[in-house]
Amino acid sequence: MDKQKAVKRMLKNLSKENFANFCHELMTRKKEPRVARNRVEGKSDLDILDVLISTFDETGAVEVAAELLNEINCKNDADQLLKDTGVKYSEPGSSNMVATGGPSSGNGSKDTAGPSAGGTTAQYTMVDGEHFVDKHRTELIKRVDDVPAILDQLHQEKVINASIYSEIMVIPTSQKKMRELFSGPLNAAGLRGKEVFYRILEKEQKFLIEDLKGN
Repeated sequence: MDKQKAVKRMLKNLSKENFANFCHELMTRKKEPRVARNRVEGKSDLDILDVLISTFDETGAVEVAAELLNEINCKNDADQLLKDTGVKYSEPGSSNMVATGGPSSGNGSKDTAGPSAGGTTAQYTMVDGEHFVDKHRTELIKRVDDVPAILDQLHQEKVINASIYSEIMVIPTSQKKMRELFSGPLNAAGLRGKEVFYRILEKEQKFLIEDLKGN
C-alpha cells in the first residue's frame, strides 16, 4: 500500500483517546527533527498526516508513526502499518534499528554507515540519538566556509529546490547562509537529506568533520 495512504488510514482509525496520545507523543518527541507544538495541538488527522510527511518524508513518517504507536501501547496498529507499507523497523533499544530505504534511529553510535551490502538497507550517521549534523549544528554554522559549493551539491542532489537555493545564495555571510539552511530546508529534508548534507561536508570540509568527530 502507498505509504501516505497507509498512515492516513491508521490516523483515521485511531480512537479519540489514542489519537490524542499519539499527538502528545509527537509534540514531545525529543529526536530530531522535532515538531512544534502549534503544528500538532488541536489539529485533525489530515493535518497530522501533512506534518508527518512534510517533516520526515513518506518512509520516515511510517517509521515515526510506528515508533509513536508503540509508545502509546498500540503495537498492533504499528505492526499493521509496517505490514501495509513494507517498511522494516525495529523498536527503540534494538541493535538493528533500521528501515528499508529510511533513516536509522539507533542511539549512541558514532559510526559512519552507508547502504548495506545488499543495497536495500540504509543506516545514518547518528551521535547519541541525534544525526551528526544536528549534534554539531552550532559548530557547523560557525565554521563551514565554502557554503555556495555545498549549496550547489545540495541542489544537485535535490535536497533543496531552486527557489530555496536562490534565497540562501543571496544571504550575505556564510554563517547566516548556514543558519538559514538549518532552520528550514534541512529539517524539511529529514534524515535522508541530512545524510546527503553530511556526505557533502565530508568531501568539502574534510578537516572540520574530522575535528568534530574527534570531539
